[in-house]
Amino acid sequence: MAIKGSLKEASLPDVLQLLALGQKTGCLSIADRSNFGYIYFDRGRICYASIVNRRDRLGDILVKHELITQDQLDAAVEAQEKHRDKKLGEILVAQGAISQPNLERYMRMQIEESVYYLFTWSQGTFNFEAEVRPDQQDFLVSINPESLLLEGARRVDEWGLIEKKIPSFDLIFIVDRDHLAISEVTLTETQQKILPLLDGSRDVNQIIEDSGLGEFEVGKALYGLITAGFLHRAGRTAVAEDQKITDARIEEHRNLGVAFYKTGMLDEATREFRRVAELRPTDANALFFIGLVALKQARWREAMEALRLAAEKGGSRPAVLYNLGYAYEQLGRLSEAETTYSEAAARARNDPRVHLGWGIVALKQGDHTAATGRLDRAKELFGPKPPPLWYWARALAAAGAGEFEEAEVLAETGVTAHPGNAVLRNNLAVMKELGGDLARAEELVAAARHDEPSLPQLSKNLGDLCYRGSRYDEAWEAYRRAIELAPELGDDVYFKLGNIAYKRNEREHAAELWRKALELNPKHELVRANLETLSALP
Repeated sequence: MAIKGSLKEASLPDVLQLLALGQKTGCLSIADRSNFGYIYFDRGRICYASIVNRRDRLGDILVKHELITQDQLDAAVEAQEKHRDKKLGEILVAQGAISQPNLERYMRMQIEESVYYLFTWSQGTFNFEAEVRPDQQDFLVSINPESLLLEGARRVDEWGLIEKKIPSFDLIFIVDRDHLAISEVTLTETQQKILPLLDGSRDVNQIIEDSGLGEFEVGKALYGLITAGFLHRAGRTAVAEDQKITDARIEEHRNLGVAFYKTGMLDEATREFRRVAELRPTDANALFFIGLVALKQARWREAMEALRLAAEKGGSRPAVLYNLGYAYEQLGRLSEAETTYSEAAARARNDPRVHLGWGIVALKQGDHTAATGRLDRAKELFGPKPPPLWYWARALAAAGAGEFEEAEVLAETGVTAHPGNAVLRNNLAVMKELGGDLARAEELVAAARHDEPSLPQLSKNLGDLCYRGSRYDEAWEAYRRAIELAPELGDDVYFKLGNIAYKRNEREHAAELWRKALELNPKHELVRANLETLSALP
């Protein structure tokens, strides 16, 4: 299940209620201009939430709130370097720096605060991806979203007032000490905590970070101080061009880009990585991600250009070369793909994906011996269960070399290893058809098409089997479905459809279909002969 939309059309509380009622599991990503957040669900309940580029690292938070000391944090971080499989919170509890209940209580509060902050976003888009789970976290909660809606609504109302006084977090405020000194007003605990930070040099963002408090708490405290006349604007954060600020901006855009990429918001990911490239033209990693996004969107030429630049600017890393080779392959530039995959294999001798891609290029070039060697090496590296693509390529390599029995065994093994893969079942069906077992071939294709009805090749192959068995009505339906999905699928489909139409005595329709076949393949002599014969008939 995928749910996408605009926050102008459906509010975040409405979306949360929908996911809760549907007991959904997955990740809801929310994007508002340059902000990005996640809310993860487990059977309709919130289990984790975070906001990209928001300072909420566990150790820093606990130190800010004086739950642990900086020395305890440093010791835990040092221990984590030696025990990479352990989480920071787990180490802090084991060292006695904090109790498990205190850790969980604070982490729950942080997750709730993240959700409340997301409630204030009224623009942008949301996207829900089912069955996506959070990376390993120190603590996952189980919160009924409806329990947060009332508090969230209250905060949204208050934010409307706060934003009138604090329209931007880059504003700097200064305390009117004289006014405050003669006043008998009692400040809140939060106001007292942030007062020393209001020194005329920090903007609101820096106050939030240095105080360790949330946006809402700080905003509400500032609103009270401003309304009482204790604070005055002193300007905005200067847009400095020094390296430190440039690096911070780059990392913000990069973090957003990675977050967008992971959740499938590819246009937004490209936008953020292009900003990184604009700020730092030598950043090869940004170009690499631009290339990856273009590959996912099947924009092969754009992917090739970005990845080629990434290789030039950042050195020919194996990952860059592997993806560049794939882009060349999709463009049909097989000699360049061969060279690029070869270099990738030399630099990453134990990467099975590289050898798999390299083997597929050899297969497409008709070099079945080289394809077999490379694919067999890939299998060694993949281990006992290679991916479906390996079985597909290896069976075709065997068939291309004339080893049909081996090809059939490989195809059978692939279907056994990946029983739900429609392409592998189609492969096996082709092998069965070549071996004369038409009944088994049709059974495989029909089952595969039932599971993956959007693959046009499956409908075409089913049509071929029905056509071969003189079941022309069934063949007609299968072929028509194939060209609905892929109108340019192949001249042979239109040729056979024309033949069936002619058998039905639908001469004009037959001529139309044959002309389409000739348009796709002007060298199809049998089609040309059929049209000439048809035109000579009375």
